[in-house]
Amino acid sequence: MNSMHYKGYTAKVEFSEEDGVFWGKVLGLPAHASITFEGDRVERLTQDFHNAIDFYIADCEKNGLKALKPASGKLMLRVAPEVHSAALIEAQARGMSLNQWAANVLQAAVRH
Repeated sequence: MNSMHYKGYTAKVEFSEEDGVFWGKVLGLPAHASITFEGDRVERLTQDFHNAIDFYIADCEKNGLKALKPASGKLMLRVAPEVHSAALIEAQARGMSLNQWAANVLQAAVRH
């Protein structure tokens, strides 16, 4: 994935051959907080990305809202009881809490 990072936000970048521009969308935000940007050159794409994030943060502050970040670090999962049990056994076998084990598994998965 082609991505850009700014102030803790990550965006996926693509190229529209039809329009002749690069465009991006910030990932990890709810649909109502969609942030997009574009540019015909990498420099303009980067500037528009930075401007979009800065505008979003300033607009939230102006309206007394907290700017949403892509993730809080808290994750609630619903899995089948058998999966929960197997994960708990695996974590305990490794001398870890289920939370520590799951965090390690997720970290390894996103590296691939």
